[in-house]
Amino acid sequence: MKKTSLFLITLFAFSVLILAACSSGSFASLSGEWTLIAYGDPSNLTPALSGVDTSITFENDQVGGTVGCNNFGGEYNVRGDQVTFGSMVSTLMFCEGTSEQEGVVLGILSDKTVSFSLSGNQLTFSSAEEAAVVILEKK
Repeated sequence: MKKTSLFLITLFAFSVLILAACSSGSFASLSGEWTLIAYGDPSNLTPALSGVDTSITFENDQVGGTVGCNNFGGEYNVRGDQVTFGSMVSTLMFCEGTSEQEGVVLGILSDKTVSFSLSGNQLTFSSAEEAAVVILEKK
């Protein structure tokens, strides 16, 4: 009887540890370097500018990169399928042709909570009421 109880308690504790490890996977899944694929109105997406190197890196609780001309950075926090971005800091250079892309993407990733979804190597951030999205691909 004692062996059975001990076995069941051990099995239960192991199951709890496995479930806890699986539930924290969303934070780790954002980690790494991503490139911009498309952005804007979900029913009429704008492809990322060709020939413009874009890179967004999530590491621990920090996010940073470039989505056109300027570098940006800030903090983020994942809770379930929601990401809360803190205020972003950004350089303020003018580069012809990239301001719309930067404005839309940084508008979604700045000082607000958005939902996200992962599908294979694709990460999508959706603004409130899904009025705008940012689609990234893992590098």
